[in-house]
Amino acid sequence: MNTIFLLARRELAAYMSTSWGVMILAGALLINGLLFNVWALGDVAKFSSDVLEKFFEHSSGVVMITGVLLTMRLIAEERQQGTMTLLRTAPISPVQIVIGKFLGAFSFLALIIGLTAYMPLLVLVNGKVSWGHVGAGYLGLLALGSAAVAIGTLGSALAKNQLLAAVLGGVILVLFVLGWLGARTTEPPISDVMAYSAIWDRHFQPFMRGRINTESLVYYGSMTFAPLLLATRILQSRRLS
Repeated sequence: MNTIFLLARRELAAYMSTSWGVMILAGALLINGLLFNVWALGDVAKFSSDVLEKFFEHSSGVVMITGVLLTMRLIAEERQQGTMTLLRTAPISPVQIVIGKFLGAFSFLALIIGLTAYMPLLVLVNGKVSWGHVGAGYLGLLALGSAAVAIGTLGSALAKNQLLAAVLGGVILVLFVLGWLGARTTEPPISDVMAYSAIWDRHFQPFMRGRINTESLVYYGSMTFAPLLLATRILQSRRLS
């Protein structure tokens, strides 16, 4: 466990001390703030619950994109710079590498999500805030972010460079996001499978509306575990080859 936490701390420190990490943090907060003012608040009077729902809706898109951008460097950068050999020959297992790097990226994403907390609080200026709604929404963002970071980690494990890692992670994520469109154009039971596999529509909407859905939490847990398992298998196969 100490090795995992050391790797996670190393990755988190890298995000916080490099221009790349600062740019992602600043960009995510800037885009989120603009969307909050233009889309969530707008120039038309709304109920506080509607403002919060819109906030979590657009924040979910920012979280997914940020998750992919954060992970593009996790493993692909090590391979691109030639430092992956050091990790392979060190007394560190592929499981520890994947989990440590995942935790580092997810911790930074959680920090970015936490820094948006002032936006829902602005609703208090002219309205009331349901803290249950806020808590459920942020729980959904963290669960969705966990799945996005895991998918990005898989893309980084597959790719030889950071650009390809971002493309692969983005493509995989988009396929899961668009699953709900496929569900609308197919017949059961295929439509049911595609609707359940969609990472956003069915599973995130309860959270943005202030409801905690245990089925969706299990789904996001699975969508975190499966990509990390695949990334581990990829590193193991390359270590043996």
